[in-house]
Amino acid sequence: MTLRHCLLIIDDEPQIRRLVQAALTRADYDTVEAATAREGMEALRRVRPAITLLDLGLPDRDGLELVPLIKKETDTTLIILSARDGTDEKVAALDLGADDYLTKPFDTDELLARVRVALRNRLARAGSAAQLQAGNIVIDLLAHVVTRDGQEVHLTPKEYGVLAQLARFPGRVITHKQIMDQVWPNEYAHHVEYLRVLVRTLRQKLEADPQRPQIICNEPGIGYRLKMTDIGA
Repeated sequence: MTLRHCLLIIDDEPQIRRLVQAALTRADYDTVEAATAREGMEALRRVRPAITLLDLGLPDRDGLELVPLIKKETDTTLIILSARDGTDEKVAALDLGADDYLTKPFDTDELLARVRVALRNRLARAGSAAQLQAGNIVIDLLAHVVTRDGQEVHLTPKEYGVLAQLARFPGRVITHKQIMDQVWPNEYAHHVEYLRVLVRTLRQKLEADPQRPQIICNEPGIGYRLKMTDIGA
């Protein structure tokens, strides 16, 4: 679930979860849902979402109590979605560590705009550009789209996950384990061959000569490095 931008929705109202999930899916984000605080914390540890959308009125625990726990255990960007519209509640949530606060009922276009801002901020904090270029390949980390000579390249979720992990740290060597921890967080932890096969298929789709790769470079016994020719803002 960390292959693309994954968002966790923690809300006990099924209709709200459906509304948010539908909007995020149309925008091509992966989503995971939880209806209680307990389910939400379990999902956070399992999925490691880029963004968490948290309702404060949960049946088993007040959402405000979760804010510092979530920020302590993960690096997720936390956006509150709540019917509580009092200034005191908003200030309390933000003081406890929430990154943003959106009051119900909300417009899904506004929600998507805030998600985009949150993702741009995450990329900026990580030192990554939103769009990168390697020769005739352009990688848009915000829209999670890859093009070759201006034509979109179809990548499987895991192929995109590997490429995105390399693109977040252009020019730097990323170890096999670091890549697998992100792309296969709960499986295949010690099976480097899965990664090697996937990289071979990526090179077939992206490299002019897959046998002599110029974009995804191998660091023998260590990992891979994405060789960028240009980095855009």
